[in-house]
Amino acid sequence: MEVKTLLLQQWASCLDEEDWFPPLEKVLENITLEQATWKPAEGAMNSIWELVCHLLFYKKRLLMRFIGETANEPQAENNESTFRIPTETVQNWKETKQEYFDVHRELEKILAKSEDEDLYRQIPGERSLVLELKSLAMHDAYHIGQIVFLSKIQGAWSGKHSL
Repeated sequence: MEVKTLLLQQWASCLDEEDWFPPLEKVLENITLEQATWKPAEGAMNSIWELVCHLLFYKKRLLMRFIGETANEPQAENNESTFRIPTETVQNWKETKQEYFDVHRELEKILAKSEDEDLYRQIPGERSLVLELKSLAMHDAYHIGQIVFLSKIQGAWSGKHSL
């Protein structure tokens, strides 16, 4: 199996195709604003929304760097500040999720269209596209597990998982 095919499968499993873990699109499908902002104890763990913002930050930064729009890439003082959420409204929650899905799909399109030289080209401030997407897929899997856990402990998990 070639690298691009493998990465496309990993990328899809993180968003909309179930594999060993549920894809984020399904996990977030019925999460309300209250569930998205809930934490088991203050400071003990990030909320679902904070985790989505964190994932979005790194994906959007990679996208902007890949397409050469570094002036538009998100900024953060440190990793902790990548978990910041906008004003807590239902509309902002919906917009955060949609932006995450859009950025994920845009990176998927780039990957699908990439030739070998694109996959291994150095991205400003990053490694190659192939290494960054591999790492982001693993990063997604890790945090999707946390999101599922947060859903379960607050009773929001539907339990629909075929594996």
